[in-house]
Amino acid sequence: MSASKRVEAHLRKAIHAGKLRPRQRIIEEDLARALDVSRGPVREALLRLERDGLVVTTSRRGTFVRDISLAEIGVIFRMRAKLEGLCVRYMRENPSVDCADLLGRALKKLKTAAAKNNEEQFFQADMELHRTIWKTSNQPLLYRTLNLLMNPHIFIIARAYSSRIPLVNRRENHEQYVRMVLKTPLDKIEAEVERYFGGLYFRVFDQSLVFPTLDAGDWADELEDWRKVR
Repeated sequence: MSASKRVEAHLRKAIHAGKLRPRQRIIEEDLARALDVSRGPVREALLRLERDGLVVTTSRRGTFVRDISLAEIGVIFRMRAKLEGLCVRYMRENPSVDCADLLGRALKKLKTAAAKNNEEQFFQADMELHRTIWKTSNQPLLYRTLNLLMNPHIFIIARAYSSRIPLVNRRENHEQYVRMVLKTPLDKIEAEVERYFGGLYFRVFDQSLVFPTLDAGDWADELEDWRKVR
């Protein structure tokens, strides 16, 4: 692995793990010293991370971990709902996949983490469950798009906002999600996955901020259902 790739991997891991937070400054000289590289590879790595939307550089202030606006969060939720809905459909259509077994094992890890009240363990089990769905869709383009392009933003949002929902409720949400994924008729599964993520968005964020950059009417019925059961 080249020096710049090593720096990039280090920074991605730190952002995913929450060790580098949105708006936190990245000082090139300190990073180069810590990783025993010159500043050239650090700059190359930061350029790639800026291209991927994970950091932002300003001429006078330096480089910072990028914050994600509420409007962007709405778009990310919407994109993820569409793409994961497709993954679920392809996974269910894959005859070589035992969906109940795979998701059951992933769900067991979530339950164990919730029983221990271990936030970090739960977070990792949560991401593993969804990655299992992406991977077993057996659609490399979908998997790459979710895992490489969207996952860094999903990590940042989850770490910043998931604590708004109690751990026990998050466990119940995932149990409901897995049941829905396994039992919903195939011709309705994509719409149900979108409904799930729409409800999740509504519960985590302000009711008035329903995908602000999109047409809020698209999910009006689904979100009204969530209001009735709150």
